[in-house]
Amino acid sequence: MNQELLSVGSKRRRTGGSLRGNASSSQVDEEQMNRVVEEEEQQQRRQQEEQHIGQNGEIGGEEPGFGDRHESQQEQLEENNNRLITLDEESTCNQEEEDDDEHAGDQDEEVEEEEEMDQESDDFDQSDDSSREEEHSNSNSVRNSSSLMDLPMQQSSPFYIKTKMKRKLDHGSEVRSFSLGKKPCKVSEYTSTTGLVPCSATPTTFGDLRAANGQGQQRRRITSVQPPTGLQEWLKMFQSWSGPEKLLALDELIDSCEPTQVKHMMQVIEPQFQRDFISLLPKELALYVLSFLEPRDLLQAAQTCRYWRILAEDNLLWREKCKEEGIDEPLHIKRRKVIKPGFIHSPWKSAYIRQHRIDTNWRRGELKSPKVLKGHDDHVITCLQFCGNRIVSGSDDNTLKVWSAVTGKCLRTLVGHTGGVWSSQMRDNIIISGSTDRTLKVWNAETGECIHTLYGHTSTVRCMHLHEKRVVSGSRDATLRVWDIETGQCLHVLMGHVAAVRCVQYDGRRVVSGAYDFMVKVWDPETETCLHTLQGHTNRVYSLQFDGIHVVSGSLDTSIRVWDVETGNCIHTLTGHQSLTSGMELKDNIQRQCLQTLQGPNKHQSAVTCLQFNKNFVITSSDDGTVKLWDLKTGEFIRNLVTLESGGSGGVVWRIRASNTKLVCAVGSRNGTEETKLLVLDFDVDMK
Repeated sequence: MNQELLSVGSKRRRTGGSLRGNASSSQVDEEQMNRVVEEEEQQQRRQQEEQHIGQNGEIGGEEPGFGDRHESQQEQLEENNNRLITLDEESTCNQEEEDDDEHAGDQDEEVEEEEEMDQESDDFDQSDDSSREEEHSNSNSVRNSSSLMDLPMQQSSPFYIKTKMKRKLDHGSEVRSFSLGKKPCKVSEYTSTTGLVPCSATPTTFGDLRAANGQGQQRRRITSVQPPTGLQEWLKMFQSWSGPEKLLALDELIDSCEPTQVKHMMQVIEPQFQRDFISLLPKELALYVLSFLEPRDLLQAAQTCRYWRILAEDNLLWREKCKEEGIDEPLHIKRRKVIKPGFIHSPWKSAYIRQHRIDTNWRRGELKSPKVLKGHDDHVITCLQFCGNRIVSGSDDNTLKVWSAVTGKCLRTLVGHTGGVWSSQMRDNIIISGSTDRTLKVWNAETGECIHTLYGHTSTVRCMHLHEKRVVSGSRDATLRVWDIETGQCLHVLMGHVAAVRCVQYDGRRVVSGAYDFMVKVWDPETETCLHTLQGHTNRVYSLQFDGIHVVSGSLDTSIRVWDVETGNCIHTLTGHQSLTSGMELKDNIQRQCLQTLQGPNKHQSAVTCLQFNKNFVITSSDDGTVKLWDLKTGEFIRNLVTLESGGSGGVVWRIRASNTKLVCAVGSRNGTEETKLLVLDFDVDMK
């Protein structure tokens, strides 16, 4: 979204009926113009014959009646031109009446559409003022108007003008050569109240768009020089001439200009005929071209014209943009107003805009007072789960509590363990907990009922990982067990570690475990065999991540190692930490490089206890009583989301869990300076 695009107001194009009317009017004018040209050709042939007769007969004389015939033909030509004027005036008046009626009927709806598009574009921090300003030419030349007013009388005579215009229409020897790709204009392309006028911009030119938006008014580009004397009189005279006379005058004007002045003319004229290539393409190709734009630019392009807005609202186009941002679901909202025919509301576009507003809230939105969920007395919150609108906290007070993330109320307390709860997992309505009482329990989150109690471990259940209907638990008894949560049966026992198992990951096919024996092991749970023992750490392994291809382990030896799960080889050793790596999150691929170090004057002042991250942000908590937000791409500190008053004197943020719109923090203290509680911060937006 780094690019910027021009932004001009959106207006409705003319209807098909109006266009058909213009086409028929142009056809009538063209037929009459052809008759005028034919009469001029006949007149010229008669004149040539008369001149030939004069040369053979009375040299230097004039055939009797020649002047009368010439005047009669002039009157007939003027009469034809007047008929053209009348027809074109009627067509113009009818067209203006149709446009006025259509504009009056649609004005209110267009204002609402423009306000909506402006709001969407403002959400993307549109700041490109240069796209709204008119470009000014830097040329030091002014238009040369004296050359036309100084034309000899002979060259301004009607007969001379018609003769030279005929030669130009026939592309004779006096017509200037055209550059490659240019075509000479034809009289039939021009229609006007004077019989022949400049061609109006087609619906596929930006000149037409500017005219439709009230920007078609001619303005002086040269502002540093005062208009020459007599300019207004010459312009009035120019407007009084017929079409052929105007074309001839323009040709003479260009002939008398210097190259810099001709260049200035091109700079003024060419933008009026720039092609709107998007409107010329088939819809599929136009959408393909627009797919390369950033979402911010799409919103600005939608303000160009009605057709561009229809394209920029395409649902499939916005679905691809959402995929790029990891947005999986469209957003269906009820519209408070009826969308005009031709426009289809895009749920994927709404989803994208909503996500952008949410990200903006995380970055700089007002930090409202968080919901405070008090419980567990002054005990430590040892584990925290957050899914949907349900929060589950486990504590060393032997209980788990289920909370509503919306209301902040405690829905139920799960009682049954006889020792502290040190690990938990949650999926849908199922909660699984592990305790120092050496058991696992399976709970119904809706009713609070204990469905199963899983016996087998001989020491504290320190870690677990749930995948579909199976959960793998690791214990201080140095073993791992695979359980069926529906039946409560122990399916497999994995033995091989010689010290407490501290962390475990399970993808349905393989189990990866890290232990205090400095080892990481890869298991096949079905055969209960150890596939690989990953050796390299020189101290206890505290954290693991596994994506099916790579295993990432963090240790008390301060290093992080990346392993190939198929071969068991260590691919990378990542160094840089000065103490224990107690938590990790793995996203995408690993290139061995340290992309960012989250430090600086705003860094944490004590141990980092937990971290979460998504595509844009990293969220970290610490023993210093703060929760900080960082930019994932740049590593820059954004702001503090939570700052405990007791931070630095005992207040601690033990755990954090984040969703797209909410942040849950488990806070307390080890010396009684901070009450044990949960804080829920909401960054959602209202899209009604």
